[in-house]
Amino acid sequence: MDDNKKAKIESGLLTAAIMALLLLMLWYVSVEAPRETEEEGVEVAFGDNENGGGAEPEAVPMPAEPVTQAPPPTPQAPSENDLVVQDDEESLALAKQREEERKRRAEQQELIRKQREEQARLEAERRAEEQRLAEERARQAAIEQEKRDKAAALGGLFGNNQQGAQGSGTTQGASQQGSQNPVGHGSMGGNSWSLAGRNIKALPRPSTQFNQEGRVVVDIQVNSEGKVISATIGEGTTVSDYQTRQVALEAARKAEFSASDNKIQVGKITYTFKLN
Repeated sequence: MDDNKKAKIESGLLTAAIMALLLLMLWYVSVEAPRETEEEGVEVAFGDNENGGGAEPEAVPMPAEPVTQAPPPTPQAPSENDLVVQDDEESLALAKQREEERKRRAEQQELIRKQREEQARLEAERRAEEQRLAEERARQAAIEQEKRDKAAALGGLFGNNQQGAQGSGTTQGASQQGSQNPVGHGSMGGNSWSLAGRNIKALPRPSTQFNQEGRVVVDIQVNSEGKVISATIGEGTTVSDYQTRQVALEAARKAEFSASDNKIQVGKITYTFKLN
């Protein structure tokens, strides 16, 4: 056996002997430790208590039991019924909101519809009133024109050459030559004219290429030389045919009046059309 192994064995034995010695000492100390002995005997009470028990011992208060707090309730997961109820409430709230929105939109649409109907009614009333006024003006103009025509016819019948009477004229070709007196208005061949302070020099007859009977009133503008520089359809016209109106406008543009110091004057020429 080599020295190494021998040394290990010796140290192990030494360690075991020390441990055994320590355990023996501990056992001895624990056996020899003094113990408190309780006094034995019977307790005898002395005193004036009739029960012979002596003075009653004072009551020793018992320690209060510690108050224990109840544990907090354990949260429970919502049941299936709770989830169904919650879903129903949300669905009802959503449905109510949608119904209110639908009602609000319906009210807005109804308001817009009423406004449009009111605007259409007012527009129809306005147009009807304009139509009525136009017809009334045309009727009044026709009455006035008829009065003027009658007055001019009576003046020509009695040979009245005073101012305001019809000028006498002779037909030459397509034109009619009138009196040189500045009468301001007159009529020739069923057609009449009016231009303040001037006399007619030539009032051409309209072409026979017309399609409708009636009256066409032409508003004219005449320059200082007596030439017609503008001709448009005026109030009092009863003819709606385009061709007939154009015939009247072409004839009015060829009319000639006496000269005047006025640069531009406004007058009228009225043509009466009758189908053969």
